[in-house]
Amino acid sequence: MLENQILRILPHRIRETISAEHLQYMFLQEIRLRMEKPLLLIYRGEERMPLVKSGRPYLVTKEDLKEALEYISNYSLYAYEQEMKQGFITIEGGHRVGMTGQAMIENGQVKNLKYISSINIRMSHEILGCADAVFPYIICNRKLCHTLIVSPPGCGKTTLLRDLIRQISNGNSWIPGMSVGVVDERSEIGGCYMGVAQNQLGIRTDVLDGCPKAEGMIMLIRTMSPEVIAVDEIGTVQDVHAIEYAMHCGCKMIATVHASSMEELRKKPLFDQMIAEGRFERYILLGSREHAGHIEGIFDERGSMLYQGGLREMHRASVE
Repeated sequence: MLENQILRILPHRIRETISAEHLQYMFLQEIRLRMEKPLLLIYRGEERMPLVKSGRPYLVTKEDLKEALEYISNYSLYAYEQEMKQGFITIEGGHRVGMTGQAMIENGQVKNLKYISSINIRMSHEILGCADAVFPYIICNRKLCHTLIVSPPGCGKTTLLRDLIRQISNGNSWIPGMSVGVVDERSEIGGCYMGVAQNQLGIRTDVLDGCPKAEGMIMLIRTMSPEVIAVDEIGTVQDVHAIEYAMHCGCKMIATVHASSMEELRKKPLFDQMIAEGRFERYILLGSREHAGHIEGIFDERGSMLYQGGLREMHRASVE
């Protein structure tokens, strides 16, 4: 199914070129199309440049980009104007298609994009059970801890967050099922397509898709009474204030943030204060030292290490 979802949005010549690579699509992470530049794939965490029969790299043409946009938008880019102004479109399967080109500005805000020159197709991968090994560290007395996943880009933070949501929602041997509210600002967690989540987020999960995180957290508290709120990539003052509000309302928080280490996280003024105040009770640090999704460490509310490296919960499923 993943193979069909991806190939059907690709231009015919690129489709043939990628098919000739005989890929295992579960390991395909990105497809990058840049006008008059070589076609690039990110496969098993490494860059790959498909070659044509002449032995040269396949060069993406203007016609390729035009054809891809027609398939991606079902021949109606205008219908995706709201998504386009954010720089991406979410397609069936929850895959995200990022774009660059000339920004159309209206009243100081980006209204749309035109003259698209680059397309980046990022695959949405579910790895059911990848969060199994972290539950002993984020549950205390059968209660969920406020947890922040800390990770550089491309190290599996959203994949881990997604499986945490699913298991918390369904319940497992560590905790009973809980109602979870997800603010999916960029449609990456649930991968909603026409309002329906394409990824498995559990039976007690409500998804607010395409909504700014800070506003969405408050909306969920007022309307859906979640026991847990989950968000991806926090970083603004508004996000932090909304998280503090949610915590004061009795909601448990599961969130992610970009940083390559706890030291780097502490250098960010907003998070240094949160660590000092013990807002989050657990920090899960991801890296790619051995593989994408490698857990470098798990820390308590003071930033003291509870566990160091070695957990291989995402290794077999995503790399081997």
